[in-house]
Amino acid sequence: MKHSDLIEKLTLEEKCHLLSGRDFWQSQSVKRLGIGNMTLSDGPHGIRKQEGAGDQLGLGGSVPATCYPTAATMANSWDVALGEELGKLLGEEAASQDVCVLLGPGMNIKRNPFCGRNFEYFSEDPYLAGKMAAGYIRGMQANGVSACPKHFAANNTELRRMASDSVVDERTLREIYLTNFEIAVKEGHPKSIMSSYNMVNGVYANESAHLLQEILRDSWGFDGFVVSDWGANNDFTEGVRAGSHLEMPGTGGDGPRQLMQAVAEGRISESEIDVRVDELLDVMLSTRKAVDPHKGKPFDAEAHHAFAQTCSEQSIVLLKNEGNVLPLAKGSRVAVIGEFAQKARYQGAGSSVVNCTKLDHTMGVIGNYAFDVAGFAAAYPRHGATDPVRIAEAVELAKRADYVLLYLGLDEISESEGLDRSTLSLPQCQIDALNAISAVNENVIVVLSAGSSVEMPWLDRCRALVHGYLCGQAGAGAVLRVLLGEVNPSGKLSESYPVRYEDCSSAPYFPAKERTVEYREGLYVGYRYYDTAKIPVTFPFGFGLSYTTFAYADLRVTPQAATFTLTNTGERDGAEVAQLYVHAKNPSVYRPNKELKGFAKVFLKAGESREVTIPLDDKAFRYWNSVTDRFEIDGGEYDILIGASVADIKLTGTVTVQGTDAPKPEDPAKLPSYFSGDIRAVSDAEFEALLGHPIPDGSWSGIIRANDAIGQLYYARSLKARLVWKIMDALLQKSIRKGKPDLNITFIYNMPIRAIGKMAGGMCSQEMCDGILTIVNGHAIAFFKGLGKIIGGFFKQRGIAKRQKALE
Repeated sequence: MKHSDLIEKLTLEEKCHLLSGRDFWQSQSVKRLGIGNMTLSDGPHGIRKQEGAGDQLGLGGSVPATCYPTAATMANSWDVALGEELGKLLGEEAASQDVCVLLGPGMNIKRNPFCGRNFEYFSEDPYLAGKMAAGYIRGMQANGVSACPKHFAANNTELRRMASDSVVDERTLREIYLTNFEIAVKEGHPKSIMSSYNMVNGVYANESAHLLQEILRDSWGFDGFVVSDWGANNDFTEGVRAGSHLEMPGTGGDGPRQLMQAVAEGRISESEIDVRVDELLDVMLSTRKAVDPHKGKPFDAEAHHAFAQTCSEQSIVLLKNEGNVLPLAKGSRVAVIGEFAQKARYQGAGSSVVNCTKLDHTMGVIGNYAFDVAGFAAAYPRHGATDPVRIAEAVELAKRADYVLLYLGLDEISESEGLDRSTLSLPQCQIDALNAISAVNENVIVVLSAGSSVEMPWLDRCRALVHGYLCGQAGAGAVLRVLLGEVNPSGKLSESYPVRYEDCSSAPYFPAKERTVEYREGLYVGYRYYDTAKIPVTFPFGFGLSYTTFAYADLRVTPQAATFTLTNTGERDGAEVAQLYVHAKNPSVYRPNKELKGFAKVFLKAGESREVTIPLDDKAFRYWNSVTDRFEIDGGEYDILIGASVADIKLTGTVTVQGTDAPKPEDPAKLPSYFSGDIRAVSDAEFEALLGHPIPDGSWSGIIRANDAIGQLYYARSLKARLVWKIMDALLQKSIRKGKPDLNITFIYNMPIRAIGKMAGGMCSQEMCDGILTIVNGHAIAFFKGLGKIIGGFFKQRGIAKRQKALE
């Protein structure tokens, strides 16, 4: 151990307390030995350090910080170096605010477009997500702050995320939902990682030795610490045994008490605890030493704002440009229409919300650009039904302009932590406005703000479509520069845009079957499904237009790399994202038709040519073999495809790859859907064959258990418990109708009963949670029995909390 000298001086009680938070955002300290505490803070795209003590769910006001474009936006840049620079500025701001651990980047796979938190994640593709995350991590940690990629692993829905079990076969888990983390760990070397709320195949992620020890540490070489997502620590002792180091938030000493009791009962040894403390101390001491010289030093807020605009400029995706209507000439007479032009939609809702240092709105900055503005009209309410009066005002304004800049998008309630979406449609009030405006002005340019995909049956009613995604606090100016051609758009979609939601591979299986989330679609996520099953999409993965054109030529391929010539054949300087896909010509295992295995963003002046080489790494040809329990290579011929998107392949070469001659793990007769790619109706028998074991029963029994969500109290035996559900559900629906999520309500609604003891800051112990369960599962007599447990536990917990404070 690296810190045996310190560990020898720590008492067992102090060791156990180090493995649990001091409060909501800080780790424990041991002042007598000079061990300082760390502050952990949300920060996927901006620091969200809470002001003061904060509320118990950690969702109160925060210190001002730069709000950069979200991960979903930045992934459209396909620019790892840009992500690394962004990470450096995040790390600088974190150190300035005395934050040692920055909780990000978020990097779960966009399995389904309904996931309410997709705006916070990079991509549907693990290779792109992993590469972007690794860049962020290297940047964040450049000055000694710890990055903390999240949420590990298979956390792809917000509904009942704290009480669900992700049922997924090992091959899909390894190739889709872990490869992104593998790349981030091996290439970014994060000092910490956050375990997710959910179970994975029946075991809580924070208690999974398979995830935390066998894969993360033993296979990938991770040498940092694992922190539970807030309230995700189900069994403290089992978490420590499996490889988890820090329970957050603090439980007022209840968790450490349980761990000490487990040592006394022989369920875990002190030497096991010593290992976890040693691994945690390594990061605690190094980050504290690195951050101390920088805390309190101001950062250059204006320079960071300018860089946020640069990030947005490089991430904007031009999706339609009929007749080359864009870029607009200087002095073009435009009508600016849409609520989002007056009040920007620039970030998602939830724990990632940043209190901006400044915020640009289109109507506030358009005067700085060469437009002749005819006026502004809101056209639609931000939330609610179509307003004929507003539409009429917008129509009259549109008649007086040569072009209409129509700002549309998803509202805050559509993209929020704690809630999943219910539709891929834009609000009807916006579509009605578009229909009316396009009827009087054919030059409608839609500027879209959304952190994930939407259906676009209205696409023929606009001449151009500029997608800014959620572009951060400086995005308004970035969009205006693209519209004028001051910036040549170079973003490419990091996710597919289906024609309709029902076309999604996971649509039949999302979000969950009561307690379980079944990943029956297997490997066929996003473009891997659409491209294999030949399902038409509105826009394919990797798609994006430019104001210039590019030509690809002279491809040379080996199993190690692809080299080709890229030429800017247009009249403007610009950048192209060249993408490398691999296609197995005659595979002996089932595989998607194409898989992204490399990319390069290349900036070229008009007329310039450059030789581009994209390497093929150890992930290019591998697949997970469930028989040998490791990655193998299926030998044979592979097409190396170079394209401008997954659907626009420009060059093709073929290589022969030597295989590892492993036994074939799959029987086509038992897995016909997976070998054909038609996975929309996978039977129970076929899914069991894929899993290699029976499908777990995910149905609710009517008995409320410790890990059932508060939102499930609808099924409780106790009338009082059902009344609690009714009140909570009414509050949730009220917040949804208002169009702005009440994050405290959404969090509590999805929170399991046992998490009350994890999130109450020491006011409620697990013994008191047991009393609550006794009440909700019983009738009159049970109520008094449960009440007795709660009262007794309360007074016991007061003594434990006092003891924790005394330890400091």
